[in-house]
Amino acid sequence: MIKMNSKIIIPIVVAISVIVTAGITYSVTFDQEPQTRIVTEVPEPEIIYVDKSISEFFEGTNDIKKISSQEDLASILEASSTFRTVYSDGMIRTFAAVDEMAFDSAMPTAVPESGMMMEKRQSGAEYSTTNVQVQNVDEPDYLKNDGKYVYIVSRNTLSIIDAYPAKDAKLILKIALDIESQYIHNMFLNGDRLVIFYNGQSDEEIIPQFDFIPRPSYSPVTHALIVDVSDKENPTILKDYSIDGHFRDARMIGDYAYFVTNSHINHQHPRLPVIMEDSVRIMTPEAFYFDNVEEFSNFNTLTAIDIFGDTVNSETFLMGYTGSFYVSENNFYVTYQQNMPFGFYENSSRDRFYEVIVPLLPIDIQNQINNIKNDSSLSSSQQWVKISEFMQDFYNKMDKKDKEELFEKIRDALNEYDAKIQEETRKTIIHKISIDEDKIEYVAKGTVPGRLLNQFSMDESGDRFRVATTIEYYIQHEGTVRSNAVYVLDDQLNIVGELENIAPDESIFSSRFMDDRLYLVTFEQIDPFFVIDLSTDTPKILGELKIPGFSNYLHPFDEEHVIGVGRDTKVDSNDRVQQLGVKIALFNVADVKNPKVVDDYIIGDRSSHSEALHNHKAFFFDKTRNVLSIPISSDSKGLEGISSKMFAPEYNRWSGFYVFDIDETNGFSIKGTITHSDSDSRYYGMGDARTFYIDDVLYTASQGYLKMNSFENLEKINSIKLENTGKFIDYLEEPVMEVEPVR
Repeated sequence: MIKMNSKIIIPIVVAISVIVTAGITYSVTFDQEPQTRIVTEVPEPEIIYVDKSISEFFEGTNDIKKISSQEDLASILEASSTFRTVYSDGMIRTFAAVDEMAFDSAMPTAVPESGMMMEKRQSGAEYSTTNVQVQNVDEPDYLKNDGKYVYIVSRNTLSIIDAYPAKDAKLILKIALDIESQYIHNMFLNGDRLVIFYNGQSDEEIIPQFDFIPRPSYSPVTHALIVDVSDKENPTILKDYSIDGHFRDARMIGDYAYFVTNSHINHQHPRLPVIMEDSVRIMTPEAFYFDNVEEFSNFNTLTAIDIFGDTVNSETFLMGYTGSFYVSENNFYVTYQQNMPFGFYENSSRDRFYEVIVPLLPIDIQNQINNIKNDSSLSSSQQWVKISEFMQDFYNKMDKKDKEELFEKIRDALNEYDAKIQEETRKTIIHKISIDEDKIEYVAKGTVPGRLLNQFSMDESGDRFRVATTIEYYIQHEGTVRSNAVYVLDDQLNIVGELENIAPDESIFSSRFMDDRLYLVTFEQIDPFFVIDLSTDTPKILGELKIPGFSNYLHPFDEEHVIGVGRDTKVDSNDRVQQLGVKIALFNVADVKNPKVVDDYIIGDRSSHSEALHNHKAFFFDKTRNVLSIPISSDSKGLEGISSKMFAPEYNRWSGFYVFDIDETNGFSIKGTITHSDSDSRYYGMGDARTFYIDDVLYTASQGYLKMNSFENLEKINSIKLENTGKFIDYLEEPVMEVEPVR
């Protein structure tokens, strides 16, 4: 556990009206670059520093602490409000700051860490499942299959298709769930059980502040339905769990589903999250907070449910908005961007003057300024008037050249100081939680500089956790500073190794950890492809390759080759980067010091798009056949060899799948295309595009169709229309299928 200094400084702000003839205010938020704003009148607060602890709840230890009751929660939130209080007239502000800021097609056995798993049914049919990041850790999706049946959730409907054999495939069930017209998010499939997630809302009554009439209050809840589909034409809901908060993400390991919900804190009526089953409260998760200076905005609740039993367990943590998740078979990692309290940067402007600027002035000037600063008879505003007048007088007596040299020296020192401050505050917080069936146990908290791109920026290997980040901040006299880094953390999330300053002025566009290697793509104008060694706690760059374009997603082909999917680019006459068509590339990394591009293939122009660029579940690769399939949507003019009969005429766009054979020596050869738009159909887009196989049949799914083609030559076998069939949608009348809309 990383410790923080226990001394907490509370600036107490007293409003004073001060007229400033001209001034520049400058503020920095975590999400954007600082903006400069010219103002003519500024009410300047007086800040008096008092060294004391906030309360019994916050001592600055950074330890995890338990919230024992609703009353305890209210007290903790009241104490933390000292970090951030803004009165509506804008004249009085108080804040606190710590003085020392402390997942695919069958994968080869050579790359066992991730991929689309190949399964085999009892009947002998082989089939592929969802493309996942970590082997044996399933990820939810809107489409699942078991080698015989395909299950699809869309909006508020569940469809079951008898998909094998393909020539006899047919839709056997399409039902609408009574779920308040909320969209179903996704689901898991385990044997004859589905776990379906969707967002609903609770219905309570509260009395708003300073009102007297109770009024409805609707809060988001996540429903997890466990559905028995052993009878494909008559599925039954076995469990309906509801957990406070929006659905964030989920994983399934063995017979347990783990999912995270995020519920915003109502500071007027704070309450701990609850878990209900069929509208009956069954438990309140154990709740925890962290003894540090941070804005608490949400409860993040991790819940484990036994798909085949009655066991439920859950813990909730008071923290910020969650970002990316990484889940291994033993641990759940929750990450988010550090959120400093309001006023942190305002406080740093005072510190930077006395800690950076003053020490660079002549010693006699320093003494004069410190005498004024220590004069308790003067308010802070009066002190600054005297200091600024004194400095102006000093500057007026200086030689022009000497003054310019002094100012340049001060700017350099401020840049260094500001960079250090922003590096300390622009961090990613990582929480490690141990999972073992229904056992959930908090392990450790750590921080790394910078921000994560997505879940593929993280990886667990043995007792080490590795992360790749982009570090980005703004310096007043220098502009945006950007670089990238790789960090190695131990089992308590302490940093034990690092590689920093990778590709300055660029950002990470994709990363993939594979055993003791990290393949990293950064981008500004060209695509640097890095091979990084992680065999020790000291990462090092083994090789680098620069080519036009960039990769958004990297996928293992074998131990010596990596597939990348992204975009081609070019630099125009004004030195601006233009994005072109969707680009797939095969990298040869056998010689780690000299990675090479075996081949690349560009699809369409800048109008082309693929869901595989930002959603790995849309990417399909089968190593047993060396076949790649990616969804594509593009304007008609951007594609070659596509008949106009295949376009949706009203939109003049084509949507479908490009299928390739891949050879490690020669690269890509196009096997063919599978069209999911035509002149007689509505254009659905390719937002939910998936590919999978059962035996020798390649299945491609979009919002409009499920199509079946021969794996060998892509010859059409069958097609099922999924949307706008013109038929009635059955609602089951049996009570077992009813879903309670409220709690």
